[in-house]
Amino acid sequence: MSYRELYCDTCEGVRPFEAPPCADGHGPDCPELACTGCGAALLIATFTFPATRVATHPAQAPRRRAA
Repeated sequence: MSYRELYCDTCEGVRPFEAPPCADGHGPDCPELACTGCGAALLIATFTFPATRVATHPAQAPRRRAA
């Protein structure tokens, strides 16, 4: 098992968190962690979302002029 020190909301301080044996095959990079002090679970989000294009409001859109 690997561990790292993170802030635990339940213990209200920095505590070592360990990754339990992972059934999903992540190994030491498993996103599921448990506080060694109180057992609180923590999930580290390790994925990203593709950037999306933000639509502009019609009032902010550039105005076109007739030729």
